Amino acid sequence: MPLPPEFHEIAKRVNNWGRWGERDEIGTLNLITDAVVREAAATVFTGRRVALAVPLRQHGIQTGLIPGRVNPLHTMTSVNREEFGPGSVATSDDTVTMGLQAGTHWDALPHVSHGGRIYNGRPADSITAHARAAFSGIEKARHVVSRGVLLDVARARGVDRLDPGQPVTPEDLEAAEDMGAVSVGPGDVVVVRTGHMQRYLAGDRRAYGNASPGLSIRTPEWFHARDVAAVANDTLCFEVFPPEIDGLWLPVHALHLVEMGMMQGQNWNLEELSATCTEEGRYAFLLTATPEPFEGAVGAPVAPVAVL
Repeated sequence: MPLPPEFHEIAKRVNNWGRWGERDEIGTLNLITDAVVREAAATVFTGRRVALAVPLRQHGIQTGLIPGRVNPLHTMTSVNREEFGPGSVATSDDTVTMGLQAGTHWDALPHVSHGGRIYNGRPADSITAHARAAFSGIEKARHVVSRGVLLDVARARGVDRLDPGQPVTPEDLEAAEDMGAVSVGPGDVVVVRTGHMQRYLAGDRRAYGNASPGLSIRTPEWFHARDVAAVANDTLCFEVFPPEIDGLWLPVHALHLVEMGMMQGQNWNLEELSATCTEEGRYAFLLTATPEPFEGAVGAPVAPVAVL
């Protein structure tokens, strides 16, 4: 199905191609300035730390729905081996094979293309099987440290979790801002809680990976207007699934990654963070979320930590 006029109209309004120069490869991460990081550090009062990643394990989030995105296959290559002879110091080593977007991760900008283009107008065929992504690979996101803002949409709606297929709208984001007495601003990394991660944490992997709540096609303009640096949430698909417009698959991915040059994260565990922010009475914090620097990769695991 060709992308409809509605998509192209939004794309024109949020497009950042050339905003940071024709050679730019990091998009909205340019909005995380030294001043933004200093202000982010000033949000730390108690020093409480909340981990936002799910454990990487063989029986993890992936169920085969996305071909090739396999859960970690973790193998010990040596166990207590006395490398230098009997009685010497012994070592153990291991190896892993996995999809780089199998668990808690960031999508890099070339993860999605449309019209034969990726971010900043570069050709989609600059991604090849052998050379990988020639531009905007995940290794270019060298230090993702900024003010994090939790927009707890589920709590703002007064529910444990949103229903599958329920879109998160700009009005929901603003209601979550109001509830948290926080205002999203330039350079922020926004984390949006739907509560859907509860299904995975309860052991229902298939329910987690099928129909899910997620961001509406109306939200990219909201993030663009506020100059947000990156967005993550607690679902597999990130955007609402099935899609709002019949037959239009992954429009939010295309608007964020291709048009805006804004990374997006999936499978973030925001349950403890929700409880901690409620207890502390504040929804902004220092966030560290630098992806593993796989050269030329279109996504990578991340172990984000919120510091309050």
